Amino acid sequence: MRQRLSSEPDRYRGRRRVPTPPRSRYAAVVTTAFVGAGVVALGAGALPDAKNVSPSVLDELKQASIASEDAAARAGAADRATRDSARGGAEQVDESDVWLLPLQGYDFTSPYGMRWGKLHTGVDLVAAEGTPYVAIHDGTVTKAGWFGGYGYTVIVQHPDGSEAIYGHSSAVSVKEGQQVKAGDQLGLVGNTGHSYGSHLHLEIHVKGEPRDPVPWLQERGVDIKLQVEAIYSEVAGS
Repeated sequence: MRQRLSSEPDRYRGRRRVPTPPRSRYAAVVTTAFVGAGVVALGAGALPDAKNVSPSVLDELKQASIASEDAAARAGAADRATRDSARGGAEQVDESDVWLLPLQGYDFTSPYGMRWGKLHTGVDLVAAEGTPYVAIHDGTVTKAGWFGGYGYTVIVQHPDGSEAIYGHSSAVSVKEGQQVKAGDQLGLVGNTGHSYGSHLHLEIHVKGEPRDPVPWLQERGVDIKLQVEAIYSEVAGS
């Protein structure tokens, strides 16, 4: 790159860059305003006497004004349709489709699979004793009390027939036969039964057989390992 000599004139001095105006969904409306203003200005005195103007020129101006008004109307209609669609989508979300995390602020420790020579049929979510946990989905409480090695346990049967088992609770907050919604408190995290520390043991059963809760819940918009409620987040953000 050649260095400019001090004796050479600066070709760029005094010039400044004019920023490009941002694009907008209201561009059609703005265009209409400018076209309309131009037509009004011409009509107010910029145009010569109509008798001295070619009819084709007047017709072109008239057609341009009509076209700009049509564009503005279409842009407004599209904008209204977008807003109505967004509102309608939020209203059409069925609450029965909501699946949630059982609690917040936990550490995902033991996954589903073989552990100590036997199948660990759920996942363990470590949290402080006394931390409230909630229903991951709507359903009916079929068990609320002591459940052998699970300690104090809540079992909820969902409308699709699947069951969620919440084990090792320090206390339960529901009764058998009670109807619950996703997010309703079921009990408190504890260390009862065959437990090695304060945590919530969560199992999913389908037709009486345990399933790995991680992929099963991911199919329903919940990532229990990453602590993400995808479906619920969309509903809340609508």
